[in-house]
Amino acid sequence: MRGIVAQNHALLPVDGMQLADRISMIQDNRFRLVRAATLALSEPLSPEDYVVQSMPDASPTKWHLAHTTWFFEEFVLQHAVPGYKFHDDQFRYLFNSYYNTVGPMHSRPHRGLLSRPTVEQVLAYRARIDERMKVLLQREDLSPEILDVITLGLNHEQQHQELLLTDLKHLFSCNPLLPAYVRESATPLRSSPALSFKSFDGGLIEIGHEGDEFSFDNERPRHRTYTTAFHLANRAITNGEYLEFVRAGGYENPVHWLSDGWATVQREGWKRPIYWSASLDAEFTLTGLRGLNPHSPVCHLSYYEADAFAHWAGARLPSEAEWELAANEAPVRGNFVENRRWHPEPASSDNSLLQMFGDVWEWTQSAYAPYPGFKPAKGALGEYNGKFMVNQLVLRGGSCATPASHIRASYRNFFSPAARWQFTGLRLARDV
Repeated sequence: MRGIVAQNHALLPVDGMQLADRISMIQDNRFRLVRAATLALSEPLSPEDYVVQSMPDASPTKWHLAHTTWFFEEFVLQHAVPGYKFHDDQFRYLFNSYYNTVGPMHSRPHRGLLSRPTVEQVLAYRARIDERMKVLLQREDLSPEILDVITLGLNHEQQHQELLLTDLKHLFSCNPLLPAYVRESATPLRSSPALSFKSFDGGLIEIGHEGDEFSFDNERPRHRTYTTAFHLANRAITNGEYLEFVRAGGYENPVHWLSDGWATVQREGWKRPIYWSASLDAEFTLTGLRGLNPHSPVCHLSYYEADAFAHWAGARLPSEAEWELAANEAPVRGNFVENRRWHPEPASSDNSLLQMFGDVWEWTQSAYAPYPGFKPAKGALGEYNGKFMVNQLVLRGGSCATPASHIRASYRNFFSPAARWQFTGLRLARDV
């Protein structure tokens, strides 16, 4: 099955069906589409590509395929099917990610050493669990709790779809041949609109998820917070604008950098964004090496780099409250993975706030911390988000590798400030 398949929430059963039948059909449809999309992302790969791990923070494609399957077996099937027998008890150890309450796990930095089980065995594992889930989803007695975990599992898998792409990109960038994941798609030939700023009054506002639609626990509860008036840029910062910072000696002047950021620059020898060529005229992409488009959003920046650029530009990064306040005025549309562009694109000029969703994740200045009244889920799933609420910064908006149905204004992504391998960029803010 070729191509990326998005969830289609419009596929409702015909009138006259019982509510239980409708729920079953919708759940089964979503499950099949999300699982198929993960396999579709793996199609361009050779068997050798599935196994290699390029750094401790990345995982091999084979591991992503197995771990997202492990999730449904560990958290759904064993609790919903009486007398359930696991496909392979060793897989419970190999493909556990970080759930200590589930049991021991294989060392994350050594996932690339798992030449066995083979790719063929992992794909057979996926097929077998999909069969068991299909049978389960036909049942009319599934509890709301099990249905909620299934929904969580599908959103979890969509997160791994993006990770699969960004991990592959880092892997291919380490190959001196600079191989392409796929052939380059036609990129819109347009200039980015001039950088401008929109004013927001601020005040006592509400942020966080509300309503019955799915959200992760770290997006809740919706709560009041205060922000002063601010200005927010109309679009993400471009390659051309960031290139000015590089050529002005931005990586050589400590005055722009946080202390920890400057120490990282010195220790790692950073001189430019991770995938830019030394000549500053090309960048590595999922479609191979291509010329640096000055109008496309700059991406793969660490928080340190984003913050240093903002300081150099006489601005700052927005808080996540400021970002969400502004994003609530923008439609959730943009350059997502379904577009099959595989890279951020220049902004169009059809809205006063551009690229709030898609293209690049945007760093905020906000520490990843619990909202007032936050309560993690009970049991092992409480480890999903809550235990990472330290030494991380919040990003918002999604990227060109994010499934469109996965993102919303309240979505909180988070990474350590030195992380560079995700599609991360920035949008400037200013005080009034």
